[in-house]
Amino acid sequence: MLYYRRCRIINQNERQQMLANAPIGKLLLKLSVPATLAMIVNALYNIVDAIYIGQGVGFLGMAGLTVAFPIQMFILAVGQMVGIGGGALASISLGEGDSEKADNVAGNAYVLIVILGVLIMIVGSLLLDPILKLFGASVDVLPYARDYMSVIFYGAVFFSFSVVGNNIVRSEGNAMVAMVSMMIGAGLNIILDPIFIFALDMGIRGAAIATILSQFVSFIYLLIYMYSGKSIFAIKPHHLRPHAAYMSEILQLGFPAFSRQVGGSILAIFLNTSIVQYGGDIALSAFGAINRIISFLFMPMFGVLQGFQPIAGFNFGARRFDRVRESIRIAQIVLIAMSSFGWLIAQLFPALIMRLFTPEQEVIDIGAKALRIIIAAIPFVSIQIMSASVYQALGKAKPALFLSLLRQFILFIPLMYIIPAVTGLGLTGVWLTYPAADVISTIVSIFMLSKLYQQMNAAQASQEEALPPQV
Repeated sequence: MLYYRRCRIINQNERQQMLANAPIGKLLLKLSVPATLAMIVNALYNIVDAIYIGQGVGFLGMAGLTVAFPIQMFILAVGQMVGIGGGALASISLGEGDSEKADNVAGNAYVLIVILGVLIMIVGSLLLDPILKLFGASVDVLPYARDYMSVIFYGAVFFSFSVVGNNIVRSEGNAMVAMVSMMIGAGLNIILDPIFIFALDMGIRGAAIATILSQFVSFIYLLIYMYSGKSIFAIKPHHLRPHAAYMSEILQLGFPAFSRQVGGSILAIFLNTSIVQYGGDIALSAFGAINRIISFLFMPMFGVLQGFQPIAGFNFGARRFDRVRESIRIAQIVLIAMSSFGWLIAQLFPALIMRLFTPEQEVIDIGAKALRIIIAAIPFVSIQIMSASVYQALGKAKPALFLSLLRQFILFIPLMYIIPAVTGLGLTGVWLTYPAADVISTIVSIFMLSKLYQQMNAAQASQEEALPPQV
């Protein structure tokens, strides 16, 4: 026990010194590269999963996956709410030098996600068909969506716990463990998918079983790390005792991330209905592939943000505003470069990309046209996503919530009905909603971020004035 305590003190001092003093560029590279690699592998799993189902089950299987995707994103959103909220609060607590509070926050985050995961499993299993119909499942698509989600709901606890665990681990500056955890889940899934889908002839249900088994292994890995003595957090039984104050803070800080993801899930209810109305199940199948492509473009960016958040949160807690600003600047440059590269590839080769998911020419034609329109303003979106992440990392829940809801909920849903009605473009009008919402939300985000810079500059000036004059 003494050995573990010493390890913890050494790890804590090293990582806090790193977050406080290491050059921002090198620090962001150190923390974000593992997270980005893990997110790329995770995104690759989503792509491969869809390719296997599209090629092996057909366009109805892909349509079923399209219906299931926003429901999975809801489960992910719950995990991100607790994980990002807990991670941000833990990072700020470490920056303030309060390790006991950090331990309590981490312990309460784990307890909270287990409770919420069990609730998701129970409610989802009991109301499976109504939920799937709400998200746009037609009579033909419903059996495929049901086969998939009936399995996924049972593994909700493992999936959401892994999301929380990875965020808590990142908050202590140990990005490598989070990377390995995500790679275990995604890599194992890629291996198991063809076994269950093709070799065992289980179809779309086999893909779901592969997903749950993979997340369970990732869950076990995180448990082993938590109690290995290598973590900064020393979570003991009393840290697992529920505290309303800690749980409330975690939920408040994590709610913007939850809102962003759930906004997408709620949006899917309206979006899937509009797509089926204008283009039928064929268009819904094409959109399912596009969803995976967009996810592949965004996930590496989220990896950078996962590396950025503990840097910004720790230094904000330590009132090192110069380092906060520098981390924002460097991270934003990286995000714009990444999103611009993804935009270029998708604009040049849309049909080739769609052909990976399906052999059916009609799906390819619809998807190639839609892909070019939908991603038209993705480089601007990186600015909007960055702005929301900045406010979240600094513990400013209300503006983070607003920015998280702005693009995917406040703007998108009204525009999705206005643009097709005004232009008479039907399905193309639905696709045009994406760049329209992206541009407007980016303009608002730039304005809000400039205000935040002014506040930090003022706080730093006041801090410098309070210092004793140098002799």
